[in-house]
Amino acid sequence: MTDRIALSGAPGSPYTRKMLGVLRYRRIAYRLLPPSGPALAGLPQPKVPLLPTFYLPDEAGELRAVTDSTPIIRRLEREHAGRSLIPTDPALAFLDELIEDYADEWLTKAMFHYRWSYAPDIAKGAALLPCWRGFTVPDAELRTRGAFVAERQIGRLRYVGSNAVTGPVIEASYRRFLAAFEAHLTHLPYLLGHRPAASDFAVFGQLTQLAEFDPTPMALTLELAPRVTAWVGLMEDQSGVEPSDDGWVSMAALPDTLGAILAEIGRVYPPVMLANAEAVMSKAPEVTAQVDGEVWTQQPFPYQAKCLGWLRQSRDNLPARARAQVDAVLAPAGLNGLFA
Repeated sequence: MTDRIALSGAPGSPYTRKMLGVLRYRRIAYRLLPPSGPALAGLPQPKVPLLPTFYLPDEAGELRAVTDSTPIIRRLEREHAGRSLIPTDPALAFLDELIEDYADEWLTKAMFHYRWSYAPDIAKGAALLPCWRGFTVPDAELRTRGAFVAERQIGRLRYVGSNAVTGPVIEASYRRFLAAFEAHLTHLPYLLGHRPAASDFAVFGQLTQLAEFDPTPMALTLELAPRVTAWVGLMEDQSGVEPSDDGWVSMAALPDTLGAILAEIGRVYPPVMLANAEAVMSKAPEVTAQVDGEVWTQQPFPYQAKCLGWLRQSRDNLPARARAQVDAVLAPAGLNGLFA
């Protein structure tokens, strides 16, 4: 088992599900450790306890705990050949990175909002999330743990921007994304063509919760987007898919349905990301932006400011022709402001 990648995670973590989907599709051997207990004894601890945690050697061969899914995907691309998740066209690869970032940093707002804003969702989360850290305890202990988790997570809604004013904005955006993705799936099985990309697994990770776990968005997703619900089930294990080299869409002929998804991203993502970066830079106590005509407020999130910086660096690093192709797609989608 020592040649298998070790990671710890739980089913209620969208990023755990994202990365398990990646490992299965890429046919990379792994062993999934529970997020607590003796299996983790002696393993290094991450700076911030997040799921999933991968245990990977550094340049000196020392085992380290790493948690950021996007860089881990790129590392796996370098270290494991075949069945790549990154399009060969650098312009398309950038769009893949952009959609992945949207899923990881915006769709997760919907996931967190629904889970901790509605009574049935709170009840299910409080009942099940503690069980994944160990359920061989008395009922009273589980109830105590559940109450603690719910209180802590509800208190963290301010970090994702979920409140009485922004909640309807988040929900309207999720509905529009579902409609756009449902339309896309009438023509293509994946976001960028006939083979899965990193962005597919990022979207899948959030949808494992929105479409399969939390009662309120689960019912909504099935009602509005049955193809999306079915897609999530299929994405769980893509190990039998045989990708072809020509499976990616062409930058010269991007489908209109992908343009609609990008337009939804451009509608909501730039104002929040830009305002957050400004607040982090100026050390402001609160992020304030306008999204869909409503005032958006949240606590500054330094990590998302880093995400914006990484996206900008990726665009800057594109060859001139690829950058021009990307910019021609970003502008009509309302995304060019991210890179001004």
